[in-house]
Amino acid sequence: MMRSSTYIPSPTTLKIRRGLSLALKYTILIIVCMIVVSPILTAILGGLRTTGEFLARPFGLPTRGIQWENFTSILEDSIFWRSVRNSLYITLASTAFTVILSSTMAFVFSRIQFKGREVLFNILSLGLLFPLGIAILPIFLQIRALNLTDSYWGVVMPLVAFSLPGSTIILRTFFRAIPSELEDASYIDGCTRIGFFVYILLPLARPAITAIATLQVIAGWNEYFLSLLVFTDSKKWPLTLGLMQFQGQYGTDWARIMAYVTILIIPAVIFYLFAEKYIVTGLTGGELKG
Repeated sequence: MMRSSTYIPSPTTLKIRRGLSLALKYTILIIVCMIVVSPILTAILGGLRTTGEFLARPFGLPTRGIQWENFTSILEDSIFWRSVRNSLYITLASTAFTVILSSTMAFVFSRIQFKGREVLFNILSLGLLFPLGIAILPIFLQIRALNLTDSYWGVVMPLVAFSLPGSTIILRTFFRAIPSELEDASYIDGCTRIGFFVYILLPLARPAITAIATLQVIAGWNEYFLSLLVFTDSKKWPLTLGLMQFQGQYGTDWARIMAYVTILIIPAVIFYLFAEKYIVTGLTGGELKG
């Protein structure tokens, strides 16, 4: 009678396999990092050189000295700081309304029982299927009908509306993970439903709230399409549209344009690096400790 044998790789074979697997992972990681980082490095290096150097070698290092005047001339321009103020207003307003509305809606859809709750939540979730570009014509018609052209609210309101489905889903997941016994205990101690939401639910869902706030800050800071649609007055332009003013002012001075792009992206990159762990925790469900 023949006996079946199980093949067991030798330690050397296992070591080679682990090495190849690790090498493949690092190769993919390096390629992805190069794809992500190369545009940022191109902007930074382009801003530190002259236009001639940049056009000759877009990825090269400065050969005629670092051209700090590309940055200082922008920082000394009043148009730039006006655009910064506009971007901050759009970013902070859209973030605040997104957090307030999505947390309230998530609380209703997760902790309050009523007829048709799941149907309404599924309808809200359908908003994830429709990107902003598809609805741009009806959005513009509504903005014009509400007389919100050249108004910050004409940008803030659509930003908030299109971020609500995803933000509500993230927060609803957190809220549903909180044990119902905790809610019952709070009611026994005299806490109201609003008090439970404000003083217990929101602090426990801080990772998710931080995640959606961070994503909204980045989206608001980098917003371009809606601003281009809504604003005709250049005094209302955010930083992303302010770039067009510098393009018109400096013509083909690509070095100065790259310096402007660098100044534009640095705050978003720094903010993301500091908030990255909160985004990961919030989007992966976080954890509740007893």
